[in-house]
Amino acid sequence: MNLKKIRDLNNFILALLFIWVYIPHITLYIISKNKKDINNDLGFNNYRLNIQLGKFFLFVYHLHNDSYFRAIFYHRIGIISQLFSWWRPGCKYFIISKTTKLGGGLRFIHPFSTIINAESIGKNFTVRHLCTIGNKGDRSRRPIIGNNVVLGVNVTIIGDIIIGDNVIVGAGSVITKNIPHDCTVVGNPGRIILRNGIPTNEKL
Repeated sequence: MNLKKIRDLNNFILALLFIWVYIPHITLYIISKNKKDINNDLGFNNYRLNIQLGKFFLFVYHLHNDSYFRAIFYHRIGIISQLFSWWRPGCKYFIISKTTKLGGGLRFIHPFSTIINAESIGKNFTVRHLCTIGNKGDRSRRPIIGNNVVLGVNVTIIGDIIIGDNVIVGAGSVITKNIPHDCTVVGNPGRIILRNGIPTNEKL
């Protein structure tokens, strides 16, 4: 007996029973200019489910069962979300700045106590818990993060720096300087341990 599959199926049935609660959400999802990004978010996080669902029903499932997804969804649809997000709020411990430009395919792995306040983040961004991305002094001095970037647990990225594409940042790292493309970075202060698949030991 697959207990995880039974759990997911029960959660899906509950979501369908309460689908009337989400009529405003569903309407905005259908007409949203960011629908493609929302679908990419759903596809990127579908690995956690033990049942197969189409995009629409996957949206309903996560909307009902996942407060982290709701936080991302409200960010995607913008200020209009304030009209109804109060009765089905997102996770208040997963904060995304309203002014952050966020690419599609955001993968979240229990992002509790995580704050995202970047200038922009590219596609297929992976974030875990206890991460902080923010400005240094002047509010305009925020990080720019590229595509396919993965953050480990408890990563801090601060200041007007640029993180390149295809970058992995190891758990507990503190990043205050630019990172080039195709690198793995660890430590405090951060150092490059892998560049283009070749081991190295470079300071940022």
